[in-house]
Amino acid sequence: MSKEVPKTPPAAKSTAGAPPSSGPSNLEKELLEKQGPGPLIDRPISATAAATANAADQRDKMDAFVKRSANKRRQRQSSNSALSVANKAHTEMEHLALLKDTAPGEQEELLVKKLYLCSCLFDFMDATADVKNKEMKRETLLELADFISTSRNVLNEHIYPEVVRMVGNNLFRVLPPADTPDYDPEEDEPSLESAWPHLQIVYEFFLRVLESQDFNPQIAKKWIDIKFVSQLLELFDSEDPRERDYLKTVLHRIYGKFLGLRAFIRKQINHIFLKFIYETEHFNGVGELLEILGSIINGFALPLKAEHKQFLVKVLIPLHKVRCLGLYHAQLAYCIVQFIEKDATLTEPVIKGMLKYWPKTSSQKEVMFLGEIEEILDVIEPVQFVKVQELLFKQLARCVASPHFQVAERALYYWNNEYVLNLIEDNCAVILPIMYPALYKMSKEHWNPTIIGLVYNVLKAFMEMNSKLFDELTAQYKNDRVKDKKRDKDREELWTRLDKLAVDDVGKKDKDRSPNSLPTSATSVNATSNNDDKGKKSS
Repeated sequence: MSKEVPKTPPAAKSTAGAPPSSGPSNLEKELLEKQGPGPLIDRPISATAAATANAADQRDKMDAFVKRSANKRRQRQSSNSALSVANKAHTEMEHLALLKDTAPGEQEELLVKKLYLCSCLFDFMDATADVKNKEMKRETLLELADFISTSRNVLNEHIYPEVVRMVGNNLFRVLPPADTPDYDPEEDEPSLESAWPHLQIVYEFFLRVLESQDFNPQIAKKWIDIKFVSQLLELFDSEDPRERDYLKTVLHRIYGKFLGLRAFIRKQINHIFLKFIYETEHFNGVGELLEILGSIINGFALPLKAEHKQFLVKVLIPLHKVRCLGLYHAQLAYCIVQFIEKDATLTEPVIKGMLKYWPKTSSQKEVMFLGEIEEILDVIEPVQFVKVQELLFKQLARCVASPHFQVAERALYYWNNEYVLNLIEDNCAVILPIMYPALYKMSKEHWNPTIIGLVYNVLKAFMEMNSKLFDELTAQYKNDRVKDKKRDKDREELWTRLDKLAVDDVGKKDKDRSPNSLPTSATSVNATSNNDDKGKKSS
């Protein structure tokens, strides 16, 4: 929903002289425990805290040795999603009676009034501005969240639009540009949302509305619609991990309660991922969206629809090729494994797809791929394993022979997995000939003693599985080595002869250009000059 200025609600009883609540409420304590000790920005705002924050900021400006990430975070924060005031005429918050102290017949009117007041937005980039009004809004939001979770028969057709309007006005905003050239999500600290003291309580309030026993999706769907969900999904690009965590829970609740929105949510997530893969390679909420998808995939009915299989092949598998895979790899691997557990026939396209996108220059990504492949092998069926074993173990042989010890180590750890070891033993006749050359070579040539020890353990395991085949491969490998050495020697001798022939040819050409041939040339030159002189005299 767009940030619209709400219409003036019915008048409610104002108690301007009512004292503010003393001490933190139960909800406030719960929120503080949930987020843990954090920066001043996450706590109730006071003039003292604001002054302290300003003083600290001045010290940072004077310090010539401030960390690069802190400087960059401050630069990005200056363009953060500052919340401007929605309605200048209503920025002055007023003390109203507590909902719990109001007669039941007047609670709805007062609730609408409080929701309207909480739609007013404040600029948190200036910590000293509107301190009193910010604190009053925070206390009102806490009261609303408590009231929704403890009261019955509160939500009705008149309250839903006010709730959605207040939530939309607070949450939906323009995020700072995502194309900051110096920002690296894997190295730099994220830019935290300056308005989080209010946003956190708004998220908590909306979650309690969705989880309320009185919540009726059939009525609420008039306002929680496609437009609302689209704007909610855009917020997943927020740099603040706290906000993305709340968004994940909110979207999951909406997906569970609004059956008519499920297909649209999946389609929009599909669109976000495709844009991320093939256009921007930047979206902060990929991990959170994949976490939601893991839960959704777990609930898919069998047999799987063609739409879901296409999503796996066209979207989830290509997500492996993005450079920042490490930011969301755990969630992606979980989704892949969920699909294979649902339908074993998907194992072959998944393995082949991962081999297609196997990293060539990033050892860190290669280790991730090896870990994910092992997770797949943990749930693979023997029939499906036979279909992919040859392609898979050719790649594993290359990993074992990798000069990067972490890649080789991760590949060799497969033989510590009991289920994988049983699969290898059942198909030893196919796998051992593929793996033996790389294993034997690394046992003699690898620079890392740990890798050499692991290689010997794997060779020992193969020897125990099929000693006859192992001996045959050993003899064959030694014969091949002898042939290779002979071929190398013959090639070296051939090059030696070619070099000698080249030297002899150069010497012969030099001999042809020796001084003995000079008189002949000189005579011809003199004869030519004499003829020229005779011609001149006759003329």
